[in-house]
Amino acid sequence: MRKRKLAGVFASFMLAAGVMAGCGSSTSTSSGGGDEKGGEIKIGANLELSGGVASYGQSIKEGIDLALEEINKEGIDGKKLKLVVVDNKSEAPEAINGATKLISQDKVSAIIGAATSGNTKAQIEIAQSNNVPIITPTGTAADVTVKDGKLNDFVFRTCFIDPFQGTVAANFAAKELKVKTAAVFIDSSSDYSKGLAASFKEKFEKEGGKVVTQEAYVAKDTDFHAQLTNIKGKNPEFVFVPGYYEEVGLIVKQAREVGLDAPMMGADGWDSPKLVELAGKDALNNTFITNHYSSGDSDQKVQEFVKAFKAKYKDKSPDAFNALGYDSAYFLADAIKRAGGGDSKKIQKALAETSGLELVTGQMKLDKDHNPIKSAVILEYKDGEQTFKTKVNP
Repeated sequence: MRKRKLAGVFASFMLAAGVMAGCGSSTSTSSGGGDEKGGEIKIGANLELSGGVASYGQSIKEGIDLALEEINKEGIDGKKLKLVVVDNKSEAPEAINGATKLISQDKVSAIIGAATSGNTKAQIEIAQSNNVPIITPTGTAADVTVKDGKLNDFVFRTCFIDPFQGTVAANFAAKELKVKTAAVFIDSSSDYSKGLAASFKEKFEKEGGKVVTQEAYVAKDTDFHAQLTNIKGKNPEFVFVPGYYEEVGLIVKQAREVGLDAPMMGADGWDSPKLVELAGKDALNNTFITNHYSSGDSDQKVQEFVKAFKAKYKDKSPDAFNALGYDSAYFLADAIKRAGGGDSKKIQKALAETSGLELVTGQMKLDKDHNPIKSAVILEYKDGEQTFKTKVNP
């Protein structure tokens, strides 16, 4: 099994090497992607449509599809956007394969995706080498756009970053819930989880709180009773669980089973309808998340989006991943229009210069690291339903 996995990874990197050689091996010499034929501009979507976090990719694609349906009614300077989709199966080697295909075979002008930070980072070298912009709707790790102090200039995101979410959660715990002690329960195999935990702990302790214990699990674990019993023994007033819904649903359920009744909180990784199925409605009471948007926000642009989404998807209420997929398509379309077509280098320049673009999840303005400066919302689960609690400005 291990040999097969290593062989698959090796094959993926060989494919990546091929596309970097075939499409231009350096940023200075490659002309960038983009193939305009027959009144179309091709854009790619490299998403988790199956595998461990399929709910994220599926939601993002729903948002993209709605946006493109709207955009293509008039088109962009007479051209339609054609979406080419690949399924990265929630795995980094498959994300590499997907980016390779989209750039070398499909000749896309830009790529939307992946959903997770890890699968986004897997594509970066390919995108940078071929001058093809990628936009992650929901990859929140700080080192997606900047690594070791160097900007990945062809990489962008539509979401805010993990340190901001961790800080917002800590402020909410200390100032709104007025708790003094907290426990942290992390996925030690996830940079996303560890980054959120670090920013939460730093801010919570600055506000006078104390993290009394930290426990850990790894992705795909299903039994958390031992760690949760240890946490309960420390009697924290609050528990921060920065993980993905697949494990978090079971964690919340088992926490209530061991008698851990303290308020629990996470971030956008909780945001999936599957969470309610896994945890149960009752167990989710007294839990909160930081997120990018709420369908309960009274903002006119939000409510127009909710109405359009429900009309297309049979009265389904859109989650944040739907909204960020939708916004990512408009973010890219706006840049394509200002770039005057499908030239990838011109699109990259237009993306970097974005300022004041009104989107569902907030006004889009990028900082020097290609991170949006935008607000966050806090949602509370009540009987299995997300309810809008408050909006927090940066």
